[in-house]
Amino acid sequence: MSAASVFHALRKLTPGPRWGVIGIPYLWMLVFFAIPFLIVLKISFARLAIAMPPYTPILEIDGAEVALTLNLSNFLQLGALQNGYIAAYWSSIEIAAIATLLTLLVGYPMAYVIARLPTSSRNTAMMLVVLPSWTSFLIRVYAWIGILKSSGPVGRLLERIGVIDALQSLGWIEGRQILYTPLATYIGIVYCYLPFMVLPLYTNLVKHDGHLLEAAYDLGARPWKAFLRITLPLSRAGIIAGCMLVMIPAVGEFVIPELLGGPDTLMIGRVLWNEFFANRDWPLASAVAIAMLLLLMIPIVIFNRVQQRQIEGRLT
Repeated sequence: MSAASVFHALRKLTPGPRWGVIGIPYLWMLVFFAIPFLIVLKISFARLAIAMPPYTPILEIDGAEVALTLNLSNFLQLGALQNGYIAAYWSSIEIAAIATLLTLLVGYPMAYVIARLPTSSRNTAMMLVVLPSWTSFLIRVYAWIGILKSSGPVGRLLERIGVIDALQSLGWIEGRQILYTPLATYIGIVYCYLPFMVLPLYTNLVKHDGHLLEAAYDLGARPWKAFLRITLPLSRAGIIAGCMLVMIPAVGEFVIPELLGGPDTLMIGRVLWNEFFANRDWPLASAVAIAMLLLLMIPIVIFNRVQQRQIEGRLT
């Protein structure tokens, strides 16, 4: 066999750069998602034990005998109404949905204005939107404690202009400050996740053909009607993507409700933290995490189906 034929055979066996590019994302998913998910899934079927780690093994090998013990009581415990897990899940979904809607109401006008700016100014405007994300997430949340507390300059200003009295009369706050209320949680989520809403909306809006609006104006359409009939439907994909990027992590948020929301803000992320680190019940905490992950898969599946229908509609 000649050297050329050997080299040709080895080249066929060696994965090319194309397979390397394709394989890197799958390797990333395997290492940082699939393997941790399987570990958490394994712990969720174990029993609590006074040991380190604090759970019993589900697979025991004794010579030629292999024993697999799956404990379903952790998942059954989640469904018990008296334990409060269902209430925590529902409260997390409710808070995340309201915060996502508020983020959309704030982020859509921002993305729309940035998309209508001159080309030379768009990058600067987007840089200002993304710039706060370059700092630590924890530091940004801590900064809002000083902003929202009653003794701070913003709190005193809101007190003087009557905003605190108005919020209290509406029932949005109980005391004389916004801090440690559900309203503070909404403010924190909107602020921290706003770039994740603006980026997909801007990417969608900047691609719109301006001639469509000009044609609508020439035909006598008012600006608000042209927006509702043309711009808003065309930006549906950006709206869905932005809402997904905000709502999915907001459901499992822990830092914002812990630092800004106070004890009355019940979210599943705080329950998960307490089970892991306060109660040291790793099996139950893992079951909570698995249930939350399965719950978050629902909007992802819906989003994929909507995208698939849009692609099929373009092809037909």
